[in-house]
Amino acid sequence: MSVQAAPPLEERQKPPRRRKKSAALYEVVLPLIATAGLFLLWEAACRAFKIPGYLLPAPSEIWKDTLAIGPTVAGHTMATFKTVMLGFVVSILISLPLAVVLTASPAIAAAVYPFLVWTQSIPKVALAPILVVLLGTNELPRIVITVLVAFFPLVISVATGLLSVPPELIELSRACRASKLSELLRIRLPYAIPFIFAGLKVAISLAVVGAVVAEFVNADAGLGFLIQTSTAFFKVPVAFGALIILSVMGVVLFQLVVAAERIFFPWSSSNTTPGA
Repeated sequence: MSVQAAPPLEERQKPPRRRKKSAALYEVVLPLIATAGLFLLWEAACRAFKIPGYLLPAPSEIWKDTLAIGPTVAGHTMATFKTVMLGFVVSILISLPLAVVLTASPAIAAAVYPFLVWTQSIPKVALAPILVVLLGTNELPRIVITVLVAFFPLVISVATGLLSVPPELIELSRACRASKLSELLRIRLPYAIPFIFAGLKVAISLAVVGAVVAEFVNADAGLGFLIQTSTAFFKVPVAFGALIILSVMGVVLFQLVVAAERIFFPWSSSNTTPGA
């Protein structure tokens, strides 16, 4: 039997480098190319078919009109960003303890789950005016709407993750007389990390949606408010500009959650790149 020598160190280092290049290609280069191609196609279609700007403005027109009121748009963007982040943080503070309680007691879970589903079955656009009457015309109703939109998938994801631990590990921890707190911190939470971040990714995206829905009903600042006022005065390019800013905000916040998972929990099973 012949014994083959191990490949040189340089060759063994090639696959990781190749994987990094592949990850950069899939996560950065291809999305940028696709986005640029979409805007070029949009611009060409508007010019070729002479589509009126009040129906579908060209990207160049959107850029020009939005940039003309740049400071105003920046103020509205910061107002929406504040609502999104406050709602997202509050939804985390509510969801994590609630998921722990739901998984710790089947009786509590059976009693509380119907109410969680009930909060999601109510259209938030219908609930927003009622919250304005109850809580006043301030920031609080907008934060409440954002929390109601964002927290449900996070609760479900965290609860699913906490229950995904193999039974053998739970039996071993109990055989070692580990406390409930040690079982939660050392076994259940580490196993739940991929589920928690999956819920966070959904929650941060929905928080942007919830903030805009709330601004449609009760706001004097924010991108949702800007879209409403712009369409009311037929400033359609500005409305499209606000819509694009909202999309970029959602993508950037989503990628920040992805980056946080990769930095702090690189072993998480959800840190995979398609096609790698």
